[in-house]
Amino acid sequence: MFTILVCDDEKDIVDAIEIYLAQEGYRVLKAYDGLQALEILKTQEVHLILLDVMMPKMDGIHTMMKIRETSSVPIIVLSAKSQDTDKVLGLNLGADDYVAKPFNPLELLARVKSQIRRYTNFGSAEQAESEHIYRTGGLVMNDDRKEVTVDGEPVKLTRIEYNILLFLVQNKGKVFSIDQIYEQIWKEEAYGADNTVTVHIRHIREKIEIDPKNPKYLKVIWGVGYKVENL
Repeated sequence: MFTILVCDDEKDIVDAIEIYLAQEGYRVLKAYDGLQALEILKTQEVHLILLDVMMPKMDGIHTMMKIRETSSVPIIVLSAKSQDTDKVLGLNLGADDYVAKPFNPLELLARVKSQIRRYTNFGSAEQAESEHIYRTGGLVMNDDRKEVTVDGEPVKLTRIEYNILLFLVQNKGKVFSIDQIYEQIWKEEAYGADNTVTVHIRHIREKIEIDPKNPKYLKVIWGVGYKVENL
């Protein structure tokens, strides 16, 4: 059984989400501010977090920053704000997805299932006997160990960043549109995916490129999409 931590200062919303998730067979833990969420994570194994942005004591942004210091558990940000800046901030700081309030319960469940599916696939203990290593220039990805290095230096990526980069490295030299990347990684139809993909691409560049504004590996083909160079 998968365990989901729901953190929101509005008790009615937490209770409603608990009902939706319990009907799908998920175990639900509840917190009403960021400090409570962090305390729960010290003692409980959690497979996904639904995290509100605006909360007392510790807001969702600072909570997520603390979580990302030690964990790559999927985080879906919940926020009454629909501005792109709020969404981009959450994604930049390590969120895997974003749902604006008021949300459609079916959409929320679909996103939860999608994140749980990717998380379990990513963390699967089943690995091939031989290592799957992908290279382009000084960029090396060991997919068995989920390790990335650039010129021998380790690079720490979030799970979504890793999956995007792996997809592009496995298909180096090929150009993929934002929608193609989104549908490949999120396994759902691309709808308003531009900001989500763009933010993750920018974050990857900041980690693997010496000069992100003049990238060596991950390049944009204006009006078409992105590709990893075959070096």
